[in-house]
Parts: sequence; C-alpha cells; structure tokens
Amino acid sequence: MASFFVSRVDTEIDKRIDALGTDEAKAARGKAGLANARLAYEAYQEVFSSDRWAALDKAQANKQRPLWASTGVKDKAYKDTLYVEDLVAPNTVNTMPEATLEATEDHGQITGDTITGTYEQSRAELAALEALGISYDEVVQLLEDEGVEKFEASWTDLLKSTEAELTRLAPSEG
Repeated sequence: MASFFVSRVDTEIDKRIDALGTDEAKAARGKAGLANARLAYEAYQEVFSSDRWAALDKAQANKQRPLWASTGVKDKAYKDTLYVEDLVAPNTVNTMPEATLEATEDHGQITGDTITGTYEQSRAELAALEALGISYDEVVQLLEDEGVEKFEASWTDLLKSTEAELTRLAPSEG
C-alpha cells in the first residue's frame, strides 16, 4: 500500500487559507486533499500501465495500491462523507474511521469512479493555492515530516513497552 493522508492536507492548507482571509482564498478551502489524492492516483495509473510494470506483472509481482488515510472530515463545514464519495476508483483502499463508515452507510452516495478524469482540475486547484502564496510543496513536506516523527515515536514506544514486558517475563537469575 502507498498511504496518502487526505484530511490532514486540507486541515493544514485551510489553516493557511483562513490566515489570508480573502474571499478568493476561502473559495479554495477543502479542495487540496482531494486534489493531492487524485494526482497520486494518476501517478499510480501511469506506473501500473507502463511496459516496466507489464514485465513485472508477467513475473507475478504484486501491485501496490493507493490507500486513502485520514479520511474522516475534520471541518464540520464539509460533508461527512466527502473523502469517501469523492475518492472512489479501482484498486484503492479507504481506511475511514468508524463514524465516516457509518455516515457512508447511512447517506453516502457511491456512484462509481470519481477520480479518473479529474486530473486537470486537480492541478488547477493546486496551482490556485500557489497563486495565493500557499506552497503545496511546503505543506506536503511538513506533513511528511510530522508523519515520520509520529511513526518514529510510536515505534520507539512499542520497542520500549516490548522490552519492558520481555524483562518482566524473563526468568530471574539466581
């Protein structure tokens, strides 16, 4: 799986949009997370339709799939199923939280592939952010750095707790 955070992108970019405070900026709220994921899917399609992949597939290689993570809506102004309904495409995985799953079951409208064919619009939405002075590259680098730090902290905690438990369970010498 190749994991892509969705709502975290919007949360960070929307914070920067809100700091600008203009109507033009406000019109860009809630679009970056979807644009980012959709362009990731475009890259996925390019990789897995290449001659190189065809050779790997023939050799029985496993296809990596995009995983949409952080798909619970953080901003109450957005539809609670936004990151589910608008990120439907073949071979994707959505790790939605339970509340989002229940909302989707209750009133979600899954209408088929909502990603393919959105790539130019997605590029335009990210370009609009750049025109506002919001660096998409800076935001995704920040989120990547924060994500790595969180995973490292979790890993360190897991190692420490495992080591403590192994020490507790080890037969005492003597």
